[in-house]
Amino acid sequence: MIKWTDINDIAIELADNHDGIDPQYINFVDLRKLVLAIDGFSDDPDRCGEKILEAIQMAWIEELD
Repeated sequence: MIKWTDINDIAIELADNHDGIDPQYINFVDLRKLVLAIDGFSDDPDRCGEKILEAIQMAWIEELD
């Protein structure tokens, strides 16, 4: 079960499943939708804020490097 605080796990999932997307240019609305669609993600959609999305975006960028 993945939660918003599992930043690195989310980044790995996004990197593995969305190789056509450049995380540097994704907006937070689209990023949030991608996270909510991850298999095994189970957390309150309203518990996510800009800081969490920014951390996920940074981790995703690092995962690709």
